[in-house]
Amino acid sequence: MEHPMFDLTGMTALVTGAAGGIGSAISHALARQGARLAISGTNPAKLRAFREELNDSYGARERGDHVEITCDLSNTEQVEHLIPAAIDTMGKVDILVNNAGITRDNLSMRMKDEEWDAVIRVNLEAAFRLMRAASRPMMKARFGRIVSITSVVGATGNPGQANYAAAKAGLVGMSKSMAQELASRGITVNCVAPGFIRTAMTDGLPDAQKDALNARIPMGRMGEGGDIGAAVAYLASREASYITGQTLHVNGGMAMLS
Repeated sequence: MEHPMFDLTGMTALVTGAAGGIGSAISHALARQGARLAISGTNPAKLRAFREELNDSYGARERGDHVEITCDLSNTEQVEHLIPAAIDTMGKVDILVNNAGITRDNLSMRMKDEEWDAVIRVNLEAAFRLMRAASRPMMKARFGRIVSITSVVGATGNPGQANYAAAKAGLVGMSKSMAQELASRGITVNCVAPGFIRTAMTDGLPDAQKDALNARIPMGRMGEGGDIGAAVAYLASREASYITGQTLHVNGGMAMLS
């Protein structure tokens, strides 16, 4: 039977930070294309509610229900258990989406060691641990899709975000290295770099600040979570099998990076 393009039926995906603004949009996009999801985050109640929403929206009759796995990415032991738990529940992990991230903004000269450490641990080290753990079963299966959500800031820098920019740029270099290591086994490793995306947080900004942000974007508006979800769903698909070690910039033209 001919599958429609970018169909993820029969595939399973683990998404970190899944209940947040961008994470929930990515989860919706993957589930809509037919993937079965393990959604992860730190807030059990929020995760449970979101899992029920996914199960209601995308009937999981043929593939089994979506599942939730609570995990604090700042806790190394919990991170090491996440991939085994997802495989235990779903049988396999075809797609890993490193989406979770935190910010601890401060000017470099005032940045505390804890602010540096926390951001690197969650945004970069946890992603490495998950990629390392997922790559072994993916190599056996000779198939896998790893997508990490970086940021335009990783490419351009941003005052007050030396820690965040370092972590996001680090994800790009790490993804290129792993892309080279895993390519011969049918595993692709890519990044999606959002620009300014409309979330509950940006909705709360004063209008003058929103106007100033939009003035920096050729398209004249912020992106939507769905714009990121679509990019991830494409890179996760079978059709994207010849794309690896790349960063897909989704920023409305704000920074035209190759």
